[in-house]
Amino acid sequence: MFLIKEENNMDIMGTLYICPTPIGNLEDITLRVIRIFQEVDLIAAEDTRHTIKILNHLKIEKPLLSYHEHNKFKVEQTLISKLKNGKNIALVSDAGMPGISDPGEELIKRCIEENIETYCLPGPSALINAVVLSGLSTRRFSFEGFLGKSKKERVSRLEKIKYDDRTLIFYEAPHRLKNTLKDIYAVFGDRKCSAARELTKKFEEYNRMNLSDMIEYYKENNPRGEFVLVVEGALNEEKNEIEFTVSIKDQLNELIREGMEKKDAITYIAKLRKIPKKNVYKESFDND
Repeated sequence: MFLIKEENNMDIMGTLYICPTPIGNLEDITLRVIRIFQEVDLIAAEDTRHTIKILNHLKIEKPLLSYHEHNKFKVEQTLISKLKNGKNIALVSDAGMPGISDPGEELIKRCIEENIETYCLPGPSALINAVVLSGLSTRRFSFEGFLGKSKKERVSRLEKIKYDDRTLIFYEAPHRLKNTLKDIYAVFGDRKCSAARELTKKFEEYNRMNLSDMIEYYKENNPRGEFVLVVEGALNEEKNEIEFTVSIKDQLNELIREGMEKKDAITYIAKLRKIPKKNVYKESFDND
């Protein structure tokens, strides 16, 4: 057990405590995190409205400072200054482990650079729950986080990892899930996949099926809640070759309808099908 530094000793810098919080069920908070919340001088929270609910549940009163993606560079200096002046700070995200796909990563790096003592407490993490219960290999896996808001961003990243033989984990928002599944299928082919939502909550759900079936499932069932997608890694290069069931022209028109520029769509299809771009361009005008 480590002890919080005496706050009246201003010759000693404070400590940053990285504190994971429940991803759904409040019973999942650890005794150690509760103790740190009680003892620190300040809690830096991604969303203070969310964090205050946890503190109220624990009957803990503690000053909160908002630290999120849109103010991180401004608030970071304030937090560093307080730490250098002997204040002990707990860092929390909306849920799960701070520093994973959230701005806490920047503050942690800065503290390490400034030789500010930093501890990471163990606790809940959505990606671990999702991969363990995916039914896919957990021997080796890679966390990719959010692929990107635009189709171009998503496809670009997927192309770089399509031959990775590790199990792949993605985070996705409900309003982008359908398009993301289509993009993964277009680049990877029809692999096994698990879509997890509402983890540790009353209506926790895991859908385990092939990507093609999952695309059809979410046509009929509107996605709700934040998702963790777990996708089978490449078994071999041949398995990643895609069986195309639509024509080049139909595929091109679909990409354009989804917002991709025609020239980018032509380049993407040519690379995906391993054919010259001029062939795709020619097909786009055939049968008009």
